[in-house]
Amino acid sequence: MMLLPQLTPGRLIRRYKRFLADVELLDGSQVTVHCPNSGSMAGCATPGSNVLLSLSTKTTRKYCYTWELVETDGYWVGINTGLPNRLTQEAIESGVISELQGYTEIRPEVPYGRNSRIDLLLGGDTGLCYVEVKNVTLLRDTRALFPDAVTTRGQKHLHELMRVVTEGHRGVTLFIVQREDATSMSPADDIDPTYGQLLRQASEAGVELLAYQAVVTPAEIRVSRSLPIRL
Repeated sequence: MMLLPQLTPGRLIRRYKRFLADVELLDGSQVTVHCPNSGSMAGCATPGSNVLLSLSTKTTRKYCYTWELVETDGYWVGINTGLPNRLTQEAIESGVISELQGYTEIRPEVPYGRNSRIDLLLGGDTGLCYVEVKNVTLLRDTRALFPDAVTTRGQKHLHELMRVVTEGHRGVTLFIVQREDATSMSPADDIDPTYGQLLRQASEAGVELLAYQAVVTPAEIRVSRSLPIRL
């Protein structure tokens, strides 16, 4: 469970330049905030949406507010792509992610492959497990979809995971769905057909695909349950 600091409410005016957004606070003032999400944020960046911001005390930051949550169709959605790795590690250590139990060591951001870094490297008597974590915010009907923009980086990660599987290790792509209104997970083939094709190829080659849903509230975010993956 990741407890969130006291968040500041506001209303989204616009999101632009990928990492910036303008927000109107409750007192009517407007601030430019950091947007920690490089994707398209389709469905999560509608002007007028309720948002929640964290406030940094670091004086060296140009933008002191960071956009953390957005309200969509009555649900809070976590848009900060810097959180899923920490959420995943907490969920493994607490036993929530049953498929990734039995390891005695968890190391983040370990170099591997061709100039890549694995999000989490699990180690123990049973060997090594390479875990790539993907943040999911896009929803259609009740299906969570990834990616929300063409991701050459994500395509590269699938190639890297297929390579570690051929070397005798476990390779896992773990989708963390930071919204509670999804009932399943699928690749967004219309957005990035190459990624969808590679995901199916990776699955056939032995890369394990997992999807877990997070409970998202203004007070906390925690990984709660697995979701079925529909390829």
